[in-house]
Amino acid sequence: MSQLDLARLQFAMTSIYHFLFVPVTIGLALLTALLQTAWYRGGQVAYLRLTRFLGTLLVINVAVGVVTGLVQEFQFGMDWSGYSRTVGDVFGAPLAMEGLAAFFLESTFLGLWIFGWDKLSKRVHLATIWAVAAGSALSALFIMAANSWMQHPVGYKIDPSTGRPQLDDVWALFTNPVFLRGYLHVLLAALVTGSMVMLSVSAWQLRKVLRDGKGGAEDKADQAKVQVQAQGEAQGEGAPDTTKEAASGFRLSARLSLFVLVPALLFAMLVGSELGVTEGKYQPMKIAAAEAQWETCQPCSFSLFQIGGGNNDQTPTQILEIPHLLSLLATNHWNGKVLGLNQVNSQYQQAYGPGDYVPNVFIQYWAMRVMAYLASLALLLGLWGLWLLRRERLTHARWFLNTAVWAVVLPFLINTSGWLLTENGRQPWIVQGLQLTRNGVSSSVSTTEVAISIIAFFLLYAAMAVIAAVLMTRHTRKGTGPLHQDDQPAPEMTY
Repeated sequence: MSQLDLARLQFAMTSIYHFLFVPVTIGLALLTALLQTAWYRGGQVAYLRLTRFLGTLLVINVAVGVVTGLVQEFQFGMDWSGYSRTVGDVFGAPLAMEGLAAFFLESTFLGLWIFGWDKLSKRVHLATIWAVAAGSALSALFIMAANSWMQHPVGYKIDPSTGRPQLDDVWALFTNPVFLRGYLHVLLAALVTGSMVMLSVSAWQLRKVLRDGKGGAEDKADQAKVQVQAQGEAQGEGAPDTTKEAASGFRLSARLSLFVLVPALLFAMLVGSELGVTEGKYQPMKIAAAEAQWETCQPCSFSLFQIGGGNNDQTPTQILEIPHLLSLLATNHWNGKVLGLNQVNSQYQQAYGPGDYVPNVFIQYWAMRVMAYLASLALLLGLWGLWLLRRERLTHARWFLNTAVWAVVLPFLINTSGWLLTENGRQPWIVQGLQLTRNGVSSSVSTTEVAISIIAFFLLYAAMAVIAAVLMTRHTRKGTGPLHQDDQPAPEMTY
């Protein structure tokens, strides 16, 4: 493999690994804030236990995510100095905003939230977790603004003395149509990820209670009983049935996760469809490759499955098609026209010179379908859970609980497929229309050095993955636990 191939492999490896934690952080931060708000407003001990339980998962996730995120910025100088030197005047601006504003906001208030339980008033402490949620969302905003500029460069001018782009309209970065839809899509994906993680954890705990034969009461009756027990505990009237209490608490978290999961998935699909229309306008090659559409069509069918159709095969076979669906997805019109790969490649050759501007069609085609099909499965799971909730059978549905536990992998596969779809579809450009990927790699770094760093990062990331998995699994198995007297937050700030 060449230095370029290895540099791309390294960045893909570290970016995909880092993005496993980003949506979990955003999603869990918001869900933790919602749980603490419910406790603040109603005073129910079950919500306090869930807040602390889910917040611990959030802290573990943030710790690993921060370390992996730092590597991303170092790589711009190590492996991609050509890119940094050429477009750093534009790309560096949103990255600096993310580091100076969003990251410090998130990390500072996360520290206050962790250590402020017995130091801050309930209202101030609640504000800190909402600040964490806002900081994590703001961090994604600046990163997505930078990435969207790579997809559709706006707000710049070319310096005649250097030939490099310079930022001359920062507002254009945040009104970029690719950014507006892409950022909203990421936020919704984060809500899906966070709610699915919470649903899986809740299902595991409920399944444990059911397996132990201690989950026999109906939801409403159990919850009423547990609230009485929790109040008695808070008043020092004796220890409650902690197994029943924990089960009731996780019923609450399962309900919240389902109420967030289904709408977030529906809106994510809608926004994703609109993002596809936007990319069809500014990156027609990406949309054509996602369908392995080699020739221009009007109207265009969407293939559910096909064999062949890659870069060396323009005649795929065994196609299951849905008429007009690709036209709708790519143009919002029933008979919309979608340019083929060959036609777009010819346009690029005329505009940018000789070359092959077609990305890896196999990755593009299947990344699109893995994302869409798994999102549909997650939606069906969410609807199944809501139906069980309505019939008050959620805690006794063994098949659902078993499925929900393992379904935690779905959002991570969906998110990874979505990023492959986004980043692979831009190739061979590192900045669409401005710089080719091969021109962005560092000329002073050897192939051997990149290979050694890949091995080092792989071993480091593998160790971190094991540590994170062990910590999160151990905490999940432990459950919420009883609330002791010294766990009660102080009512006011103390000095």
